[in-house]
Amino acid sequence: MSRHPDFVPQGVIPAVLLPFHEDFSIDEPNFRAHLRDVTAVQGLSAITINAHSTEVASCTRDEQRRVMEIASEEVGDRLPIIHGVWADGSLEAARIARQAEAGGASALLVFPPAPFTLGQSAEMALAHFRTISDATDLPLIVFQYPLATGQGYPAATLERLFDEVPTIRAIKDWTPQVAQHESQIRALQGRARPINVLSTNSAWLLSSLVLGCNGLLSGSGSVIADLQARLYRAVKANDLAEARRLNDRIYPTARVFYADPFVDMHNRMKEALVLLGKLPRAVVRPPLVKISDAEIARIRDALIEAGLLGTPATLGRNAA
Repeated sequence: MSRHPDFVPQGVIPAVLLPFHEDFSIDEPNFRAHLRDVTAVQGLSAITINAHSTEVASCTRDEQRRVMEIASEEVGDRLPIIHGVWADGSLEAARIARQAEAGGASALLVFPPAPFTLGQSAEMALAHFRTISDATDLPLIVFQYPLATGQGYPAATLERLFDEVPTIRAIKDWTPQVAQHESQIRALQGRARPINVLSTNSAWLLSSLVLGCNGLLSGSGSVIADLQARLYRAVKANDLAEARRLNDRIYPTARVFYADPFVDMHNRMKEALVLLGKLPRAVVRPPLVKISDAEIARIRDALIEAGLLGTPATLGRNAA
């Protein structure tokens, strides 16, 4: 049962990483340390687990349950926990939702089913979300992929989802077109029953936030949660000068984290935490593989440029 029953997804929400041992088993002690490190940052509203950043695609349901248990033990009394629902079938998604609620999750981030890359209808999307909402009363977050992937929901489908599934409270918006992103922010947050837009456009976060998002949900928060929280506060305060100053520090990390191939973004974030002395190793599960020494060197340069690495005083400090 959630310890934060009134939680509505909004604000600054880092998506944490999942450390592994060399044999690919979960490194529980370092996961606990990572959770404590990230959530020591002031100004967070929640954290996210069992999502892209924790390599959920390679985790079994038992491993996802263990990740939830650890997160609940470490931070569940202080912050709400958002649990990802990654499943190709709606019945499995409902089972994950029930497991997450039983483990203490406060909201669910619902990924689009992979079969939607082959085509989808509004009725299919509704069936998926209704099956999940029938299994739990937790607030749901729609993960809106780019429409070009086939897994993004057209505007008419989103409208039906919001009208017919009342537990949907937010959208994690990965819309890459600025005009469409702004249109969704205005339309969804202006509804009679508002739907909060959480930006996941971390490669251009300042631009996204100034359009009016009511929050952000970001894997790079595993490394720069403090900078993101301060940027969000500056935007909310209409302090553009401070927001631009903070964005100048965030930009070097965004440039290297979200380089091609995009799928390596969280791989790179693990390497950044190793460079910062916060993880002992940057192991990822296949099919992901370790990035090159040249790319690690570029990450080191970016951390130095961002003012996060370079002197003994900066090592081990949480992106202050």
